[in-house]
Amino acid sequence: MEELMELKELLHRGKVAEALVLVEELEEMSKSDKLNKIFSYGIIVLLHLIKKVAENRTTKSWETSIFNSIKQIQRTNKRHKAKGTYLTEEELVETLEDAYESALKSAALEAFEGIYDVEEIAKMVNRDDIMKMAIALIVDKQPEI
Repeated sequence: MEELMELKELLHRGKVAEALVLVEELEEMSKSDKLNKIFSYGIIVLLHLIKKVAENRTTKSWETSIFNSIKQIQRTNKRHKAKGTYLTEEELVETLEDAYESALKSAALEAFEGIYDVEEIAKMVNRDDIMKMAIALIVDKQPEI
């Protein structure tokens, strides 16, 4: 809110160049916030996809978590007024790649009641397949696997 007050003041004083710099900072802050939300929801999607593949089963709870997290990612990434998205599909992939390790660690704690460590769970799934599934769900395409 403080930044908006400063922006208003700069515009009233006719300092357009400084106002534009502040607008760029606000845009970057907004994109960073959206990236953090997508990262967090991405961990949840990946976690449940890893468990689903590793255990070769699913539950209604896992499916609901996947569905809800996908919807939150889509909603967060959508540009309502300008149309389009904040992150490209390539940036979404990069974000999920960053989230994968965290999801894998969580999956090791949750899958098979925690009896396998991270390395063992990692061997039970194909990272590329998990990533393809997640991206396909997010961009609303059918997975290729």
